[in-house]
Amino acid sequence: MTRHLLVVGAQRCGTTYLHDLLAAHPQIAMARPARPEPKVFLSAELSARGLEWYERTYFAHAGDELVLGEKSTSYLEYAEAADRAAAMLGDPLILAQLRDPVERAMSHWAFSTDGGLETRPLAEVLEANLEGPLPWDPERTSVSPYAYLERGRYIDYLRPWLDRFGDDVTVVFLDEMRGDPARVGELYGTLGVDPGFRPPAAGVPVNESRQPRPELDADLLDRLREYYHKSDQELSDLLGRTLPWSRHTGTTEGTQQ
Repeated sequence: MTRHLLVVGAQRCGTTYLHDLLAAHPQIAMARPARPEPKVFLSAELSARGLEWYERTYFAHAGDELVLGEKSTSYLEYAEAADRAAAMLGDPLILAQLRDPVERAMSHWAFSTDGGLETRPLAEVLEANLEGPLPWDPERTSVSPYAYLERGRYIDYLRPWLDRFGDDVTVVFLDEMRGDPARVGELYGTLGVDPGFRPPAAGVPVNESRQPRPELDADLLDRLREYYHKSDQELSDLLGRTLPWSRHTGTTEGTQQ
């Protein structure tokens, strides 16, 4: 039986890499075009068009694959997207990939800088964001390009998806997926496809930012860790496991999405 899959985020957490792992599997068809992301369930009007329109529009290329997948990383931030997805798709599989939120914030800054949306130095914007949300122009972008810290409070966004879809929600971590090929097989098995398949590019970073990132001083890193302490603890408790980034205190690597 064909089943739908939504990769819901989080932004700048290696989801392009994750998309490519999924698309490489012969039993998974990922939505086309992949860019721009479909974001169907952010729109009440598009969601109301129904399953037949959705599959005709984004999966016309599919054959006898077992899973039809869509990656739209903005979904995680919108609880209404979970309700709309349930109304159209019934019981889709939900997949969220996360990374160290400090690394995520730095990658986000590099991405916004590459795109010409950000001109301020990294330390300056993180210091300002610690004081509160940074203003942005909704006429220019559909979501804030400056929510560097807010998007790393993953617990705030996961709960509506877990409440709606329960055990059909899978949470994976970028460092583990990138560093251990066995994790890729485990994920395939969780999604109900052949766990023995290995994509040729497993572990190879994609969508890396061109923007070099400066070092942050120890005091700022400590304050960033404190900012995330409560949400990280709640996420660890919710998932019933130690978070991978709890093993280090600010070492950064990569800037992929």
